[in-house]
Amino acid sequence: MISVPMKEFFDPILLSLKVSLIASILVFIVAVLIARFMSRASFRGKTLLETLFMLPLVLPPTVVGFILLVIFGRKSWVGRSIEWLFGQPLVFTWYAAVIASVIVSFPLIYQTVKVGFQSIDRAIEDAGRSYGANEWQVFRWITLPLAFPSLISGFILGFARGLGEFGATLMLAGNIPGKTQTLPTAIYLAVDSGNNVLAWLWSICIILISFLMLMVANRKITNL
Repeated sequence: MISVPMKEFFDPILLSLKVSLIASILVFIVAVLIARFMSRASFRGKTLLETLFMLPLVLPPTVVGFILLVIFGRKSWVGRSIEWLFGQPLVFTWYAAVIASVIVSFPLIYQTVKVGFQSIDRAIEDAGRSYGANEWQVFRWITLPLAFPSLISGFILGFARGLGEFGATLMLAGNIPGKTQTLPTAIYLAVDSGNNVLAWLWSICIILISFLMLMVANRKITNL
């Protein structure tokens, strides 16, 4: 067994939790707004747009990571603009890991939340409007509570997907210990270096975290 200092052991765990939490919150807000609009809207090109939304779900993560690297790399105007604004490139930072997690987890959250919105009887929302409620009030007090199980499921799935993200993160954020090394990349490095015990410990951690989140989500949905 190869010993590892406690800080080096917990660094990937804490970073993964931070990246997944931030990414899940960001993508959840965006996915809810877009899913709400798309569940009610009808326009030319809707199918094409939704196909684009779901594309990261079926593409190899390395392809997604490569595209993100081209978009945010130092040779693109986006990458140069970010570096000019913040004084450092985005690539190979933990912020890049957040972006990778946002992109790969969006399809899961979006599709789950959209199904929840589509399952709501529009007559209930129309009843709220008939009593004088504006669109925000209908959304806040009728739509969101009725879609709550789907919202919870979408958030948990997005968090779990971000927690397990490997390919796109490795391409865009790299695998720098103590800086951009998340649990999946840490496990990969441990296996590659022959430290199977450490790989098992990290694997157990990510399994336990995912299991506990799913169990809490299932309990909350069951009690509704």
